[in-house]
Amino acid sequence: MVVKVIGPPYASCLRRVIACLIEKEVEFQIIPIDLFKGEQKSPEFLKLQPFGCVPVIQDGDYTLYESRAILRYYAEKYKSQGTDLLGKTLEERGVVEQWLEIEGQNYHQPSYNLVLHLRYHPKLGAPVDDKVVKESEEKLEKVLDIYEERLSKNKYLAGDFFSLADLSHLPLTHYLVNDTGKGYMIRNRKHVSGWWDDISSRASWKKVFQL
Repeated sequence: MVVKVIGPPYASCLRRVIACLIEKEVEFQIIPIDLFKGEQKSPEFLKLQPFGCVPVIQDGDYTLYESRAILRYYAEKYKSQGTDLLGKTLEERGVVEQWLEIEGQNYHQPSYNLVLHLRYHPKLGAPVDDKVVKESEEKLEKVLDIYEERLSKNKYLAGDFFSLADLSHLPLTHYLVNDTGKGYMIRNRKHVSGWWDDISSRASWKKVFQL
């Protein structure tokens, strides 16, 4: 059965889901909506996602939203298919979940703020809040110092295997490195930089940009 992924192909959270589906060798179809026209706030979309955010997946009669929940769902549903993104033991799974939470709770917001203000606001003619940029950079620097320490001892965040914890970082880090002028935050850290080169060169991530 082909999974329907509802949302614009360029959305970071949708790209996270697509990368996962490709890693898990799951067939999918993107159903695009226009965020700039506010289609995510339409009555039809709000029936699927009451908070008006993308992406949403429809897997037969099953509907699910929130990108990290979708990652977990497909990594578990197709655990024996494609790339194992959860680990082979309960302990490995625990570390994957730990770093997936760290991405969501510590890495995401400062990265998102930098991408929003430095990539999107100039394109939309919106003001750049220098205070938010400065505070976000300071927060992210501290987070990345912890990542550098972790990655000096492990090839990937959860250990020696690529997992959801790494995959979830792909979309925002791509913009951070390539589109904000803040790529040095990754590049100035030897192990974080090597990790980024590794995960961003995966075939699944390259395919995301061909959609």
